[in-house]
Amino acid sequence: MTGVLPVALENATKAMPVLMGLDKEYVGVMHLHKEVDEGLLGETVANFIGKIIQTPPVKSAVARRPREREIKYFDIVEIDGKDVLFKVGCEAGTYIRKLVHDIGQEMKVGAHMSELRRTKAGNFTEDQAHSLVFVKDAYEIWKEGNEKMLKEILIPVEYAILHVKKVFVKDSAIDAVCHGAPLFASGICRIQKDIQRGETVAVYSLKEELVALGIAKMTSEEMLKAKKNMAVRTDRVFMEIGVYQMLTNI
Repeated sequence: MTGVLPVALENATKAMPVLMGLDKEYVGVMHLHKEVDEGLLGETVANFIGKIIQTPPVKSAVARRPREREIKYFDIVEIDGKDVLFKVGCEAGTYIRKLVHDIGQEMKVGAHMSELRRTKAGNFTEDQAHSLVFVKDAYEIWKEGNEKMLKEILIPVEYAILHVKKVFVKDSAIDAVCHGAPLFASGICRIQKDIQRGETVAVYSLKEELVALGIAKMTSEEMLKAKKNMAVRTDRVFMEIGVYQMLTNI
């Protein structure tokens, strides 16, 4: 398999837990063991859109127990004899090879995946991807003092977590959060809607700088009404104390 793979560096590695569950998109080739009617293929594929129960394949890194996954869409792009070019969007943890096999079993003709490319992972698309050769060259040139190529590659961590709901805090609350203290309701200025208890949220400064990730201890509505008490338990701090103090002195 080839395609998009987000790689985190330095402090951004703290965001990886919230990136693991991002939806994925793939383009692949399903090779049918016998030619089938295009109508039958379309009807069968439609049965696999939505919530499905999938058992991981024998060669997998997880226990082989049935589990629910969601197929967002499965588009047939082109059919060439027994080869079917498709594009699929799915929940993280979906085995596309197994999905193709199950579709073949459903049609009673058999099928296997002959090619697969990941074209999207969360907010990251193939247009933003760079080859490993390009990355290596950019790094070598950076060591020589030229950071132009490296700047083409690097993406701010804030972009990676656009799917995470936000809580904006007063400047006076940032120092405590940077030291790992919880965020209290009194330190909050703005809140994104529909935050639920236990949900991971991103704590931002009023300048929209990522301060930390934390676990919501209140819903959005409760945070708005509360005068005190813990609103977010700080989990992973991104803003360094020295950087925060420098920004506040500007």
